[in-house]
Amino acid sequence: MAQITGSYPDDLDLLIEGAVEAGVFGGKSDALREFVREYFEDHENERIAAAVALYERERITLGDAARLADVDRWTMRDILREHGVELRLGLVDEDDAAYEVEAASELEFDDDDPDDEESHAK
Repeated sequence: MAQITGSYPDDLDLLIEGAVEAGVFGGKSDALREFVREYFEDHENERIAAAVALYERERITLGDAARLADVDRWTMRDILREHGVELRLGLVDEDDAAYEVEAASELEFDDDDPDDEESHAK
């Protein structure tokens, strides 16, 4: 888990302290995590922009970008292309390979396609 240090107006600090004292949050860190999580849930474009920026700067993989943007890999590839970001091909590490295997195992193939049977018969 990452840690950040930052500053914000005193009034916000007082509100957060009050919310903690009222039992709304377990602590300041819980409150800040919840605020950031809700922000990105409510702001899809900003979430996608963050994922694109991180991928473009080679900080994350395509799978990570898709997860952060809350889209599948195919949609993320399209988003990156729309933003003019060059795709990096190939597996980066074992985690990336494991993600690819998991994604492939979730693919569904229709083996009972009548058109397919016709093409095999020709």
